[in-house]
Amino acid sequence: MSMQESVGAEQLDEWMKSLSNWGRWGAADERGTLNHLTDERRKAASELVRDGVPVGCSRLIDYGMAEDKQKPADHYMVASGDVFRQGEGPALQTAADYFGLVFHGNGVTHVDGLSHFFWDGRMYNGFESAAVSQPLGATKHSVDVASAGIVGRGVLVDVPRIRGVDYVSRQDGVRPDDIARAEQECGFEVAPGDILLIRTGQLAQRKMSGPVNPIREGCAGPDPSLLPLLHERSVSVLAGDGPNESYPAANPKYSAPIHQIGIVAMGLWLLDHVDMEDLAAHCASVGRWTFLFVIAPLRISHGTGSPVNPIALF
Repeated sequence: MSMQESVGAEQLDEWMKSLSNWGRWGAADERGTLNHLTDERRKAASELVRDGVPVGCSRLIDYGMAEDKQKPADHYMVASGDVFRQGEGPALQTAADYFGLVFHGNGVTHVDGLSHFFWDGRMYNGFESAAVSQPLGATKHSVDVASAGIVGRGVLVDVPRIRGVDYVSRQDGVRPDDIARAEQECGFEVAPGDILLIRTGQLAQRKMSGPVNPIREGCAGPDPSLLPLLHERSVSVLAGDGPNESYPAANPKYSAPIHQIGIVAMGLWLLDHVDMEDLAAHCASVGRWTFLFVIAPLRISHGTGSPVNPIALF
């Protein structure tokens, strides 16, 4: 069953209204579900650090063009070391780089700000889409509202482990029953403020089959039937090892329902293209799937999101 086939447009229309958090934290709110991450919940999450072991969860940013990338990153040297020779040149010898990249889309681990998606000309909490303009960028819902970082309890739902497979098949969806099975088998419960990480094993599959175009060939992702659960459990951030959607899209109106309803209606922060392979292995080795999780967006004025290197701490 593909993601879009599991829930019809009529139900999604209803969820766009019933799952809305517009006005919940005031008419001026730009934090959305980050409001669930209270000081008390951050403090409780910090107590999960017992061994001092960090696990990086970012995909490598490289400079080649692959089938599943939209555009390679630009990289050139502003200054380099190949002009210096031993015994020659000035005392001050340095190297410096220039980087430029399109982080939204496929291939780069990034966080989506609430200015990334619109619905009917509006952003989360009713702000007009025109507040994101060509000359100025995101004058509302800039990613800089998360300048203090996103820190909380990370919870890994390792779907291939739960299902007993190597990876979730392309075009398949992760549904509430997968979450329930993970809770039962791994001994946790998705709770308010949690950063929920859903592993489908797409990166493991990529290593075996090579990169493919996810729009054309398909990719696994969260099923829209998860949206009520995310709302009811007060999840602060949803993280996926792909684009947090299932492709190819079958519903032209809701071609990206997790983004359309999650970001615009719920104010849900999304973390896309997280590398969870080392994380899943470490969770299995220590027998626990909860940890302190740290996301530090760059301070980009009027930015619609940011590349990040999320860190799990055990």
